[in-house]
Amino acid sequence: MASKRLSICAVLLLSLCAAGAQAQEERRRPGDRAERDTQLPADVLPQPTATPRPAPLPAPSIGVDRRRPGEAPARAEAPAPAKPVPAAATQPAVQGRRRPGQPDYTRPDASGERAEPGAPARGQRVPFSPNRASGLKPVAKPGADAEFRKEVVPDRWQLTRALGVTDYPWYDPYNQNTLKADRPVIGKDWFFNATVISDTVVEPRRLPTPVAPQGENRPGAPGLIGDGDQLILQQNLGVGLVLYKGNTTFMPPDWEFRFTPVFNVNRVTAEQNRALFIDPTKGDTRDDQHIGVQDLFIDKHLWDWTKRYDFDSLRVGIQPFNADFRGFLFRDEQLGIRLFGNRNNNIYLYNVAWFRRVEKDTNSGLNDLGKPLRKDDVFVTNFYWQDFPILGMVSEAVLLYNRNREGDEGLYFNNNGFIERPASLGIEKPRNYDAYYAGLNGEGHFGRLNFTGSAYLLFGDQDRGVFVDRATDIRAFLLATEVGFDFDWRRLRFTALYASGDDDPYDDVETGFDAVFENALFAGADTSFWVRQNVPLIGGGGVALSGRNGILNTLRSSKEEGQSNFTNPGTVILGVGADFDLTPQFRISTNVNQIAFATTEVIEAARQQANVGNNIGTDLSVATIWRPFFTQNVVFRASGAVLLPGDGYKALFGDDELPYSVLLNLTLTW
Repeated sequence: MASKRLSICAVLLLSLCAAGAQAQEERRRPGDRAERDTQLPADVLPQPTATPRPAPLPAPSIGVDRRRPGEAPARAEAPAPAKPVPAAATQPAVQGRRRPGQPDYTRPDASGERAEPGAPARGQRVPFSPNRASGLKPVAKPGADAEFRKEVVPDRWQLTRALGVTDYPWYDPYNQNTLKADRPVIGKDWFFNATVISDTVVEPRRLPTPVAPQGENRPGAPGLIGDGDQLILQQNLGVGLVLYKGNTTFMPPDWEFRFTPVFNVNRVTAEQNRALFIDPTKGDTRDDQHIGVQDLFIDKHLWDWTKRYDFDSLRVGIQPFNADFRGFLFRDEQLGIRLFGNRNNNIYLYNVAWFRRVEKDTNSGLNDLGKPLRKDDVFVTNFYWQDFPILGMVSEAVLLYNRNREGDEGLYFNNNGFIERPASLGIEKPRNYDAYYAGLNGEGHFGRLNFTGSAYLLFGDQDRGVFVDRATDIRAFLLATEVGFDFDWRRLRFTALYASGDDDPYDDVETGFDAVFENALFAGADTSFWVRQNVPLIGGGGVALSGRNGILNTLRSSKEEGQSNFTNPGTVILGVGADFDLTPQFRISTNVNQIAFATTEVIEAARQQANVGNNIGTDLSVATIWRPFFTQNVVFRASGAVLLPGDGYKALFGDDELPYSVLLNLTLTW
């Protein structure tokens, strides 16, 4: 019996040694399969005996449940209450990683524990230390004998005062500031909001400039075209003052009073006399200033139609208005009456308005209330349908009627002495006209394709033509589109525009498209040379091929003070551009536009010159936008553009000088 026991012990000892050697040789990585053929035969190993199940462990005192999924929770006695942990012990050991407003209890004191002088003792509550930006003061814990009572305040603004939330300095628009409508100024629902905008422009440019027929400051200048270098310096300071009633978080104000004066100072230098004044003795430098009123209106919230604040409002006074998405037709600040509102949770929006146009200051382009109102009325209605025809698209229908009776007033000259109405073109006689516009516009996206499209049909009549002294009809149209694709931080854009031109200025139908007051954000906008500059038609009359900040070749005396002209050569633009958001602060935009006349018969009739080509040239521009604080409060723009002349431009102005435009613009907003 003893020998049998000895043999069993020997076998067990051998098996244990073999298993240890095998484990030493394998040293396999976690997850590797073990070799099963190294085990001893089953008949050599002793048979295992049943072992009693160990008693269940008590549940962890910290409340962690370590049972397997599906198992019932183990019954255990309630743990004994743990000793209170000092607040300092819960603070991280790394300084600066505490919650905002909490004191730093991480530095060790004399006892070796991490605490600061004034830190709470063990078991005491950590005192409240507010964030400095909140404006709140710490409130002491009430004592045992404290009495509680309910106190009713008239509004939440009185409650903030009771809590000690005070205004920050007036120059800080980002924190509590009554001047930025953060607190009512009258009662509990009348707010005041002030905005100050500084707009600085430095603009060197070169464009065709005629030689003065008399008083020329460069004697012996050959031909009709002189030195076209000019420099524009302009400073605008706008102050927006708004007083309104109501909580505008979810609904429009009940009342709104807005007043926005703009103070302008400008200086222009040129190399040719009569480029700036009709009187050549005034020289080649012009200094001017003007105060314009761009907003002066009252807005009354009439009523709400639904609980989601579908509403109707009425606005009376000088107010901004844009007839379409990109400003092709009528975008201006004019005196008028406008009824507007929305329906069906803001899916449908509408405007119905009448405007009587205000005269513009010649050199600043701002409204001039010192002059009588123009006999030029604009009646317009438009309707927006969001998410139509597909989700992500907004469609718009526009009807506009322009009734002009300025032909009854005779001649009108601008501040520099040049004639504005009628334009110095053709027979130069005053005229009246009625122009009707019907348009469809859309803006949004089809999947990844960003899309903007506009189509306008123009019809009407006028009592006298530009080149014929008899009544004529108006028939014209415009088509424009821009499509773009986004590739992460890059956008590629393609633009196309066609505005019909008049191919016979001596017939009874005027087929050149012209707008009421265009200010289009299209084809590079004011960074483009042809859009930004008003290139004069030298030797064909006192008109410009295209207006300043305008894309249409309309042969108007000016966009601001002249009449619409439907006897024009039309416009064709094909372009490609790209935007690069290099950082959230910095963007670069590039544009290449091929610009041409739709027809040239009007140009040839005005210049008495044959064989003028359609191709104006290639407009190259690049622009940068820098927002150093990631907001619109400080915006710096710098752009440069050059026009590579085509055969049409060379036929009109030659190719001695390369036209260019540089725009430096700093905008500060408070």
